[in-house]
Amino acid sequence: MSKIRTRFAPSPTGFLHIGSLRTALYSYLLAQKNGGDFILRLEDTDMKRFVEGASEAIYNGLKWAGIKYSEGPDVGGDFGPYVQSQRLEIYKKYALELVDKGLAYYCFCDSKTLEEMRQEQTAKKQAPKYDRRCLKLSKEEIAQKLSDNTPFVIRMKMPTDRVVEIDDLVWGKVSYNTNDLDDQVLLKSDGYPTYHLAVVVDDHLMKISHVTRTEEWLPSTPKHILLYEYFGWEAPKWAHLPLLLNTDRTKMSKRKGDVAVEDYIKKGYLPEAMINYLAFLGWNPGTEKEIYSMEELIKDFDLKKIHKAGAVFDIEKLDYLNGYYIRQKSLDELMKLCKSFLAKEWEAKGEEYIKKVIALEQERLKKLSDISEAIEFFFADELKYEPELLIWKKLTAEQIKKNLEEVSEQLEKIPEKNWVNDSLEEAMITYIKAKELKTGDYLWPMRVALTGRKASPSPFDVAEVLGKEESLKRIKFAMNLL
Repeated sequence: MSKIRTRFAPSPTGFLHIGSLRTALYSYLLAQKNGGDFILRLEDTDMKRFVEGASEAIYNGLKWAGIKYSEGPDVGGDFGPYVQSQRLEIYKKYALELVDKGLAYYCFCDSKTLEEMRQEQTAKKQAPKYDRRCLKLSKEEIAQKLSDNTPFVIRMKMPTDRVVEIDDLVWGKVSYNTNDLDDQVLLKSDGYPTYHLAVVVDDHLMKISHVTRTEEWLPSTPKHILLYEYFGWEAPKWAHLPLLLNTDRTKMSKRKGDVAVEDYIKKGYLPEAMINYLAFLGWNPGTEKEIYSMEELIKDFDLKKIHKAGAVFDIEKLDYLNGYYIRQKSLDELMKLCKSFLAKEWEAKGEEYIKKVIALEQERLKKLSDISEAIEFFFADELKYEPELLIWKKLTAEQIKKNLEEVSEQLEKIPEKNWVNDSLEEAMITYIKAKELKTGDYLWPMRVALTGRKASPSPFDVAEVLGKEESLKRIKFAMNLL
């Protein structure tokens, strides 16, 4: 296989998992780095778990992340169909080929028989495995059962006393003894293949050179290597990636937080931040650099620098990166990104006012969805906060009220045309210094009066956006509150 071809093969059984997005990213980076092809294939053979709309969620998630596939269900290609349920005849053909070679066999055992078998083995403290009773059927018995339309599956005939070695690009050499492996079902009674048959057939026919998937699939790989051997095909190179973990080092799951890419899109995470973050969950370039564009990731990516240990998904680190990328946006870009989070405010105040507000909050945002709550005070008809919030250190309510009166008097002197943050700051600081007063005694209650919050942008920035009339009105309200 001269050309590198990688694939991302999710099951459309719900949302696009954040871990699946990382798997797709690594496959994409590997292909792009080597001038290869990256393919999308949908593995929808588990019809019981199929979810309507899940395929679109996968397409949309990859598009949002900037991961472009050259072949796939919605774009076509020379090796389609790229949806497994549309390839059933292909799998059947290859399953029967193995039966003809004596490397697979018909199994007519029903679910009750299999359950009794499992219970008996468990009672004897044996590992549950198929006991191969159908392998002993004569050709005549098999022909009769097929003639009678007895439901069947096709099982892989596992060799005995063989050691199968995997030369994994992440894990190195890993060995499995075939005596520990079950005779895997390849074709189910409904005509659908299991993952094991479908993945091998598809990867071969689609000329996949490198298979990247999570470490959970490592124990299944010897079965896949044997299938390549049974068919006489060249096996791809394997790279099993570390799992994504919660902070308590358990596997990432819906029960412990958001795991769907869609959840992060809705909260206003930027694709460049997510891609930058996910790339480092299992891979390290070996430098101090932590901000990477997609182009830089493609240039530096190397499978040899993927580590084996599970990678902890740390939302604080993601927030840090997202805040960084938000700050890199031009104000016009950020306006567009924030618009869906500010529909009501946009309608109430108009674009120019919103622009001023977003400009103030850009440095403080961690994710776009924060914008609505962050700027809420700019749109309130009346702020709601406890009067105690106005108190600075050990000052009394009376002292704070007096200080606010002085603030109001100084601001009143500033004409509308000069109502900008620099003029406001100059007037107040000049007054405070001339009187040899303490800055916090005046600017803290002024900030709270204007915003109703402990933390906010500078009171002068806020006052400029609010305008003279609204600013003085809020300061008066604060004095009355005291």
